[in-house]
Amino acid sequence: MGLRGGRATLAREATQAAYYRFSPDRRGEKPRDHFARFRGAIQADAFSGYEALARSAAERATRGPTGRGPPVLTHAACWAHARRKFYDVLESTKSPIAEEALKRIGELYQIEAEINGQPAEARLAARQDRAVLILDGLHDWLTAQRRRLSSKNALARAIQYALSRWQALTRYAGDGRLAIDNNVAERALRTIAITRKNFLFLGSEAGGERAAILYTVLESAKLNGLGPEAYLANVIDRMASGHPINRFAELLPWNWYRPAAKLAA
Repeated sequence: MGLRGGRATLAREATQAAYYRFSPDRRGEKPRDHFARFRGAIQADAFSGYEALARSAAERATRGPTGRGPPVLTHAACWAHARRKFYDVLESTKSPIAEEALKRIGELYQIEAEINGQPAEARLAARQDRAVLILDGLHDWLTAQRRRLSSKNALARAIQYALSRWQALTRYAGDGRLAIDNNVAERALRTIAITRKNFLFLGSEAGGERAAILYTVLESAKLNGLGPEAYLANVIDRMASGHPINRFAELLPWNWYRPAAKLAA
């Protein structure tokens, strides 16, 4: 049994929310079910379920009335996962090729550090002006290095991991709304990972689903600058005190206010 999470930015005033779903296993149809009505880009690692979901969306787009058009769902891969492959090789073998790969990927992250927090249009412009050149050079260089290595080599596997997902890895450069990696979602799951043994005994699938709801509320509170424990205690108190059922939306993390200010984190 497991919990999966992610972060979404809502359209209204850049409000942020986390959304967790419970899965009893890691089978590929779980993402398909969870994202059945989703439209947009999934920023995720190379889990086969996400990649299959994006392939299926692309195939449906080609079978449409005109035989062309963008798929309703695309996969934006995670550079942190690709970078980790090279880091592990460097740690174990001190490979200068792995070191050079990390240097070039680091240049991409330097651009992201400089444009972090800027509007999507500004991020896109900077990536098109600076990151695309680095990505093109990195692709050519990785391709040349891959030809020299046996497929059984750990460095070759790290290179192949990046090259085989190149379109998904570079998708962020063409969309200022996307990030270079999915570290935000990974951090949102860290609390669950730390206490993983506790979640082997949720009691039932219904218990797992309730846990996902609770994490959705608490993580969304954190993203909106609220102390999750104090926020949840206040919401429960208001509900018990007769807060009108037709005004529950007022208690959502992005709407919740004290008379004077938000709860302190």
